[in-house]
This record gives sequence, C-alpha cells and structure tokens, in this order.
Amino acid sequence: MHELLSRERVLLALQHKQPDRVPLDFWAVPETWQKITESMRVSDREVILQRLGVDIREVAPDYKGPVMPVFADGSFLEPKGTHRKIVHNQFGSYEEYASFPLSNAQSEEDLAKFNWPQVEWWDIEHLSEKIGDLHTRYYIKIETGGLFELAWALRGYERFLVDLIMSPEIVHGIMSRITDFYCAYIERVLTWSGDKIDMVYTYDDIAGQSNLLISPSMWEEFIKPYHVKLNKVIKNYGKTIMYHSCGAVSPMIERLMELPIDVLNPLQPLAKGMEDIELIKERFGRKISFHGGIDIQYLLPHGTREELMKEAERRIRILGDNGGYILASAHYIQADTPVEQIFALYDFARNFRY
Repeated sequence: MHELLSRERVLLALQHKQPDRVPLDFWAVPETWQKITESMRVSDREVILQRLGVDIREVAPDYKGPVMPVFADGSFLEPKGTHRKIVHNQFGSYEEYASFPLSNAQSEEDLAKFNWPQVEWWDIEHLSEKIGDLHTRYYIKIETGGLFELAWALRGYERFLVDLIMSPEIVHGIMSRITDFYCAYIERVLTWSGDKIDMVYTYDDIAGQSNLLISPSMWEEFIKPYHVKLNKVIKNYGKTIMYHSCGAVSPMIERLMELPIDVLNPLQPLAKGMEDIELIKERFGRKISFHGGIDIQYLLPHGTREELMKEAERRIRILGDNGGYILASAHYIQADTPVEQIFALYDFARNFRY
C-alpha cells in the first residue's frame, strides 16, 4: 500500500480497515513540550508534530471573554468557573483546585446566581480561519469538556458524591447547566466550522486505578443522560465522538457505547481490567475504535527501550488488527519522561508495518 495522507490513514482505521501504518496522536504536559522544543531547537509545535509523524491535529477557538481574576495568593478563576492554584513538584507544575465556588449552594436560586460560562466568550466565528487548510491533510478533533468532572470541580468532589444521595436536585441543576453550555458551544462550533472538524473529544473520568468512582446505577441516573444529550447534538452533525475516561472502565465499556461513542480513550494499561487488550479488542473492537494505550506510569518514563518497543508492537498488532486503533500515550506524557523515549516510540510506530 502506498503511503497515505494522515487524514486518509485515520479515516481508514476508524472504518475498521487496515491502513498503511497505525495512525498516531500526541498529548503532553507543557514541560514535555518544552523539553522536545529544546531538543529539536525549534519553537513551532507543528514542526514537532510532523517530526513525530502525528496524524491528528487538535484545534480550539481563542478565548475572548472577560479577564478572569487573579487573587493575592496567586490563585485564579478560569473561564469555566473553577478556582485553581499552581502547585509545583520536582518535575514541573500542575493546576490544582484552590476552592470550590459552588460548595455552599443550597438551592436552585443559589445555582442561578452563579457566573456560568457563556458561549460568546470564545471566538468561534474565526475558528475555521484558524484551522486554515490543516483539514485537507490531517484529521481534526476538538474538545468539549467533562460534565461530571466540571460539576464536581465546582461543587467539591466529596460534597458532590454526597449530593448524589442527599441532594440530587443540586446534582441535576449543576449537570444540566454544564451540559446546556457544551451543547450550545459545540453546536455553534460545528455550525461555523463543521466542514473542517472530524472528531469531537468528550470526557469524564468515572474510574480510578482499581475501581469505578461511582456505581453503574448512579452513572445511569446522574451522568449518562447528560452525555446522551450532548452526543445527540454532535451526531446531528455527523461527527465522530471520542470519549475519555482514565482508570478501570472495563465493566462500563458496553454502557459507554450506548451514549454513543465511536472511540474509547485512553485504555490505561496498568488499571485493573484494562491489561487484557485481547479480550477488549475481541469484545468491542468491531463496534468501536481505541485511542491511547501506551503506559505513562512505568513504561514511557522508566521502561527499557526493548520493553517499550515490544509493548508498542503488541498493541499495534492486537488493537490495530483490521484497523480500529490510534496509538498514543495513555494520558499526557509527563515531565519525567526522557525525550529519547518519546522519539523512539514514535519512530518505531511510524515505521512499523503490519
């Protein structure tokens, strides 16, 4: 088979047909991007993506809304309403939650008073111009956001879980407002730029390393209906949906398919039940595709080159059999990962032929 355009390669894989090689995607924390930038001595991320052979490009409209406040302690509000602070570790920094703005909300009236994000705060009208002609060569995805994750980020994680039992009206009040925002947001995006966008990336972490975060019945009542509502808008425009949840989501894959979804990310390799990729491919591989799968907890930062290549080949052969797989790390590549490991993974995957 002749070498395909990146866009053609991804389309074939998502049609469960064998492309010339496995399609590649890339996501990394800012510190990792900086290390690659210094290693390659370039400042243009597009040059880096081309060097790695990445077939997908993620786009987003620019923010043009009100200036968000920064407080005396350095913490700040971001446009979706969460209160964050920068926390440093030995490798870099992360945004953590400084407080939970809706933690004291007691009623519908309290929720109504909150400064919810507005679609008009994003420059959606110029997104098509920003994308340019990238869509003629690459597969284009855009992110909406998490519904459950943003809800508890505003309310507080423990408080939100208690609300599932004690104050379900508060849960539904928050979830419905977030969902309405994202429905309006993605509808406007796809109205203005839909011909240049292929995939909408949605997410909600519903599992940890070993277990689900909430019961399947709670998920059915409090999370599923809102993703169904959002996904209906996306499917009205005929777009592919990729859904992300870290952790041990194996018991929920069949239910997630009902949302519906087309691609499951990230297949966290060391999470309970996610290591058996043969079974996951056998059970679900004819109906959905997979994205991710390369371990960032041990393999990329600490594994040997031989271990990395062996595991990459195994995942390409199993998950990529008859298409249906986009290789990427199982989350943002962290700052403790050597640049040489990243280049080695992408060089191997880019040159591997079935």
